Amino acid sequence: MEEQEIKKNKKKKSAKKKIKAKKRKGVFLKILPVLIAVLLIVIVGGAFYGQKLLEKYSYGTDRADLNEYFATENGKLSVILNAEKMAEKAKLIDGKPYFSADFVKEHFTDHFFISEKESSVLYTTATETVKCMIGDDFKYYLTKEEKVDVDYAPVVKEGKGEDAKIYFALEYVKLFTAIKYDVYADPGYILIYTTTPAGNSATMTVDSAVREKGGIKSPILDDLAKGEEIFILEEMEDWAKVIDARGYIGYVEIKQYEVTDAVTDMMAGVTVSIPLEYTSLAFDGKINMAFHQVFADPATHFTNDTASVKSVNVMAPTLFRVVIGDTGAVEIKALPAAQYVERAHEKGMKVWAVWTDVDYDVEIDAIMESSTLRNQLIEEMITRTKENGIDGINIDFEKVSSDGGEAFIQFLRELSIETHKEGIFLSVDNYALASVTGFYNRKEQGNVVDYVIIMGYDEHWASSNTAGSVASINYVERGIRETLDEVPAEKVINAVPFYTRIWRTNDEGKVGSDTISMITQAEWIAQVGITPVWDNETCQNYGEAVVGGKTCQIWMEDAESLKVKLNIMEKYKLAGVAEWKLGMETPDVWDVFEQYMAGALGSEE
Repeated sequence: MEEQEIKKNKKKKSAKKKIKAKKRKGVFLKILPVLIAVLLIVIVGGAFYGQKLLEKYSYGTDRADLNEYFATENGKLSVILNAEKMAEKAKLIDGKPYFSADFVKEHFTDHFFISEKESSVLYTTATETVKCMIGDDFKYYLTKEEKVDVDYAPVVKEGKGEDAKIYFALEYVKLFTAIKYDVYADPGYILIYTTTPAGNSATMTVDSAVREKGGIKSPILDDLAKGEEIFILEEMEDWAKVIDARGYIGYVEIKQYEVTDAVTDMMAGVTVSIPLEYTSLAFDGKINMAFHQVFADPATHFTNDTASVKSVNVMAPTLFRVVIGDTGAVEIKALPAAQYVERAHEKGMKVWAVWTDVDYDVEIDAIMESSTLRNQLIEEMITRTKENGIDGINIDFEKVSSDGGEAFIQFLRELSIETHKEGIFLSVDNYALASVTGFYNRKEQGNVVDYVIIMGYDEHWASSNTAGSVASINYVERGIRETLDEVPAEKVINAVPFYTRIWRTNDEGKVGSDTISMITQAEWIAQVGITPVWDNETCQNYGEAVVGGKTCQIWMEDAESLKVKLNIMEKYKLAGVAEWKLGMETPDVWDVFEQYMAGALGSEE
């Protein structure tokens, strides 16, 4: 009975399970279309968003428009110079790149002297002047020893009148200054290096590309192979600005390269056929140079004016004055020099004779701009210097105009060849502030001549509208600093004044002045009854008084003011000092100069 009951219960349970299973199957069959639909939606959606993610994170393959990137023009080459795209383009003349004279001067060398009047271009080194003519027909250049034929015109001129332009063949410029370049035809551009840009080199660890901007979708400028070298210009967070071997400047992901230990030298192996290699003569020890203005009987003036001097080792007498004669040739107003030089040498002094344009009406620019007149003047200088046993040439050309500056520098280059050949010292006088007379080009003077002399006076000159010091300490120091920005200290001499000015201002504010020597200054102070007071701003003794209804002022030059100036020169380690002019000083100043020369001056408290 019990067994039958158990079997019966099992059958009931089994029947119930079948009924439940049947019901579940029915429900599943009902929802199956829905599940299939949902699954299809998931699959389609996944594929869609997967595609979007793939598009978002995959690297773009679009190429940049290189003609637009280089801004190409027919007949011209776009320029990549030292990892920078330049605005100016190179002209193609007979298949060779040419650059404007302005571009050459700014980016390659400012050493060429262009004479459009003589249709020539000069390049003067330490030993010779290389010359070429301007024009398509002149396919050669001239050195000291030979005519060199080339397959291009070194310098050409295009256009007429004010629109005319001078162009230099890059291959010619390359003879004189370090240039490495490659020309690419399509698109047309030229890659140039004159120096290695600051930065590190790197090697690509994967195949990649230089892109126009920092982003994986940015258009491709150039392809990069694994192992290819690039040069890093600037690194950001994930991307770096680079230039590759073909000159494309763009962006690469930082993770795609490895920085190398050594920095690539872009200029390795580049040579210059005609180098400058300037050398200079150096004086033995510190220089104390006295300018000596003489107009007649120089030997007698030497004896009288040097009786009380101490520590002067160079005399600079105004022996030669330059003029242009009626025939248009250079003429020299010369004083007898031999006996003067002999007496100076007997006292252990060298003589650097002054050649000046100050005392006569002469257009010095006209001489400087003519190769014929320059050569005449240089021949005169060397001949007279050697004939009289003179040790050096001092150039005091104060009438050079801003337009004549380049010709003046060319004159110094040509003169330096001859002076250095003969062992003659060459020095040049300059106004105090380089910022005012930049066309005198102190930097190039510093390359060419032996000594650059600052005329550290005339802060307020004779015709100034305002009264003031001839040489305040701030003015003197500023002149020294500006010169040292361009010329090594060991080539710089600063000249100080042995004079000052009495300034007279009337009731209407009109200013006039008288230039007086240190000797006359002392007499005038005593006569007027002024008690000078030290002025810390100018570092000079200052005095004023009313004389004849006018306010008189004086900023004195004396042993005290000169000591402060000499301390400034010692501070900057200059080559020495000069004085304008001998015969205007009081004897006590020589003790100060003697201390300066001995290095025993001591600074002001």
